[in-house]
Amino acid sequence: MKDGREQVYLEGPKNRRWELGFVFRVAMEFLRGFRRLHFVGPCVTVFGSARLPESDPFYQAAVKIGAGLGNAGFSVMTGGGPGIMEAANRGAREVGARSVAASIKLEFESDANPYLDQHVEFEYFFVRKVLLLKYSYGFVIMPGGVGTLDEFFETLTLIQTKKIVDFPVVLFGSDFFQPLVDFMRDTMVGKTISAHDMDLFLVTDDVDEAVRHISQNSIKKFGLRYSGKPSKLLAEG
Repeated sequence: MKDGREQVYLEGPKNRRWELGFVFRVAMEFLRGFRRLHFVGPCVTVFGSARLPESDPFYQAAVKIGAGLGNAGFSVMTGGGPGIMEAANRGAREVGARSVAASIKLEFESDANPYLDQHVEFEYFFVRKVLLLKYSYGFVIMPGGVGTLDEFFETLTLIQTKKIVDFPVVLFGSDFFQPLVDFMRDTMVGKTISAHDMDLFLVTDDVDEAVRHISQNSIKKFGLRYSGKPSKLLAEG
């Protein structure tokens, strides 16, 4: 935004009027997100780079993952941008599944991709991340930058600390993620994380395995029932 509010809200104490205004703006963002996304149904969120073109193999894989998740009954949620996000939304749209996005206002990133049925835009990253997590029953992490890694580790932290339920997480792209996985296993396990934490995610290059892992570890676990149509999984109760 032109007034730079997104840059100053973490820059130490402000006067009380400014801080109350900030709280109000955040609350309104949450309320707007809750209202817009309340009826999207059980989602799987796909995280990944905005920079990968349609010709990239990971873009093509994301299209197939979006389609597979849609055919399994899930709505597909992304950050709404181009690249991997566009591909996953595109795959969902192509099979008639619901395609959803929670995007962020950025000067250097283009508008939301054209494959969306439901879209809400946020000013604050932390509000957006809560909404991407709130409606999801599983997560697919595809190759991306520091934002994608932030989303992966925040999701993992919330599962590890039991702030959210043990949702299935997939790292898609073994060559891309293997150095990170090796670092976690060889350097962190036994020192800063437990060996069990490595079981909180699956690493795969197989689209069918990714979709199957999400489906098998969420539908029964969370009491979802399937109506037989794309994006028609319903939560019991």
